[in-house]
Amino acid sequence: MDMRKKKAIVEAALESEYERQALGIMNTEQALKLEDSDGLVFSHPDKEAGVTDHFVDQDELRRLVRRSTSPLPVLRSRDRTTRQDRAARQP
Repeated sequence: MDMRKKKAIVEAALESEYERQALGIMNTEQALKLEDSDGLVFSHPDKEAGVTDHFVDQDELRRLVRRSTSPLPVLRSRDRTTRQDRAARQP
């Protein structure tokens, strides 16, 4: 699971036929641990929580988080890269 999606911030809400009542803000990992309940929806993890009107149910949120497979960028320090480059150049 992509850590960016796992830690994306979403708004949890209870949705009825007439309104959507905000419950709180959490990350997707916490949202997926909540007990499934009728009307429980979450803001789309690619949108801004608390602002967007794009909401999905828990099953769709789970699919969105699992579908995200892009790896996190590898961070390397310049010193480490320089030493590795020097070592590779030496006979």
